[in-house]
Amino acid sequence: MTRFIDVPTMSKLVYDIGVPRFIGELADTIRDDFRQWPDFDKSARVANHSDIGVIELMPVSNAERYAFKYVNGHPNNHQKGMPTVMAFGVLADVDTGYPVLLSELTVATALRTCATSLMAARALARPDSKRMALIGNGAQSEFQALAFHAHLGIDEIAVYDLDPAATEKFIRNMAEYTSLKIIRCNSTAEAVRGADIVTTVTADKAYATIITPDMLEPGMHINGVGGDCPGKTELHADVMKAGRIFVEYEPQTRIEGDIQQLPADHPTVDLWKVLAGIEEGRQSPEQITIFDSVGFALEDYSVLRYVYQQALLRGVGVDIELVPDSDDPKDLFRYTRGGRSRARMRRVA
Repeated sequence: MTRFIDVPTMSKLVYDIGVPRFIGELADTIRDDFRQWPDFDKSARVANHSDIGVIELMPVSNAERYAFKYVNGHPNNHQKGMPTVMAFGVLADVDTGYPVLLSELTVATALRTCATSLMAARALARPDSKRMALIGNGAQSEFQALAFHAHLGIDEIAVYDLDPAATEKFIRNMAEYTSLKIIRCNSTAEAVRGADIVTTVTADKAYATIITPDMLEPGMHINGVGGDCPGKTELHADVMKAGRIFVEYEPQTRIEGDIQQLPADHPTVDLWKVLAGIEEGRQSPEQITIFDSVGFALEDYSVLRYVYQQALLRGVGVDIELVPDSDDPKDLFRYTRGGRSRARMRRVA
């Protein structure tokens, strides 16, 4: 049987574990999988683009498990009362191809995105970082804020969004975290001034230059999350040239990340090599580090692996007959006979 996790079940699982703990444990899970990078069969996501959005399939596997995620990105969906990002995923056994987990990944992707940002910042940001600028206060913003506050010691966040309602929403949702100081700003430049970490999580599918060279300060770590598909950027090209750039899967990031603005031979560092101790991360306190994050399938593998472990441990979700479960696997024709065939099938739990 296949374990099924829908949105209400995922919501309960996250609540029971606790959001900060979930993010922290997931960041550790992603880090552990990144350290095993050579063991995975990797490819860039398969993307189908339109003028207003994108739909993607993101596969990855190792010798034991295969995973994929279906995900969209439609920046204007909020005008239709729908999320800009929606996703689900499957975790399967490589030896048999059997799907062991079918899970919602809209909520889980929000958690895995901030967990990946946290994982990178732990390796790249200055250890004494206390202040973060958060540009873009939409669906991902609270997750980023909580990840960096709970696990990296950020105690002050300066926020800005073109949409004042988004900032109001962010401030309302974060009100319970009284140890976190939130400063509402009137511009990106105001928010970025004096920041140790700059996180950009904007949604518009456009060549944007949200962070410009005049905003840079020595020692900054830039967590660029929103520039994640062709034709969608957040950082000025000269910002990219001013820092040491770290990527997830370089062939994919060249197409989708902010480095799409730079020559194809512009140097980057594979984040997995930093996590594995093969490459240096930050080389000095004054260096500007840039995590050009686009999201990679291995992170979705990690979240599916973590959710499956927790689901089994805590007994959440339901087992469904996603593929035929019968005494005679060669007899598929029985499934055309309705109720009579079910009598000869093993009971669905």
